Amino acid sequence: MGLFEFLILLLIAGICGSIGQAIAGFNRGGCIVSIVVGFIGALIGSWLSREFGLPELFAVQVGGEAFPVIWSIIGSVIFVVIVSLLTPRRG
Repeated sequence: MGLFEFLILLLIAGICGSIGQAIAGFNRGGCIVSIVVGFIGALIGSWLSREFGLPELFAVQVGGEAFPVIWSIIGSVIFVVIVSLLTPRRG
């Protein structure tokens, strides 16, 4: 995987993380946080799909690697909801 493919993967993860944060209604941080949330969401979502035997709904091929977009968004929502429940509210 080259630099261009890696940057595209970061962009897709950032978009998925931003969508997950918007759906959950909890937004802390900027672009880097969205990218991290997108990757963690992809891990959580892929794990859930394997555990329940669900199909891969929409995966984007980048540099020979598949990035699960729908499962990343679902995993991001789950991750952000858990983080929002564990984080104290700002005043």
